[in-house]
Amino acid sequence: MKMRTDLGRVRGLGSAKEGTGHFWLQRLTGIANAILITAFVVLLVTLHDKAYVDVRLAFGNPLVGLIMALVVISVAVHMRLGMQTILEDYVHGPSRVPLQILNTFFAVLVAGASLFAIAKLSFGA
Repeated sequence: MKMRTDLGRVRGLGSAKEGTGHFWLQRLTGIANAILITAFVVLLVTLHDKAYVDVRLAFGNPLVGLIMALVVISVAVHMRLGMQTILEDYVHGPSRVPLQILNTFFAVLVAGASLFAIAKLSFGA
């Protein structure tokens, strides 16, 4: 038998006042991903039989580099938001905050490495 009041049981579990913004950002990145990943798949289909030199030439086009950078950013933000939701829903206890920090660092690492590779291909380095 628990001897706590209703207020005591819910204290610390209330609204963080960020749910609506999180919801809309996840939906907007989902829509952006649908459009951008379609462009990415078209590029993959176009370049699937080409030589490495042709792929580098394609990425030398500023429009292709920009679209690929937007794909990476949108997917990384969407990935971070989705994993944050999973962590909030299913992880309880003291490990929750470090896992959320690692989630953010992982998303930044993936996006940074991908953007570096795209920039290297686009600028011919």
